[in-house]
Amino acid sequence: MSPGQENNPLHGVTLEQIVTRLAAHYGWERLGEKIPLNCFLKEPSVKSSLKFLRKTPWARQKVESLYLHTRLRKDIA
Repeated sequence: MSPGQENNPLHGVTLEQIVTRLAAHYGWERLGEKIPLNCFLKEPSVKSSLKFLRKTPWARQKVESLYLHTRLRKDIA
């Protein structure tokens, strides 16, 4: 394990896993309400969301933050 990664709750979790789990948990419509991004609001898909999030660090941070918040509440695996 890389130094500093032992305390990173996202270590080993891919962005695809995060988006897939959030979409399964909330559904695209509710996910778009929580984080109003066009990739979640207009013809959402995992593929289009990943394409946008990989190019947009501020949006990716919001998605990762929601995932961590949801995971800490034990709502999501």
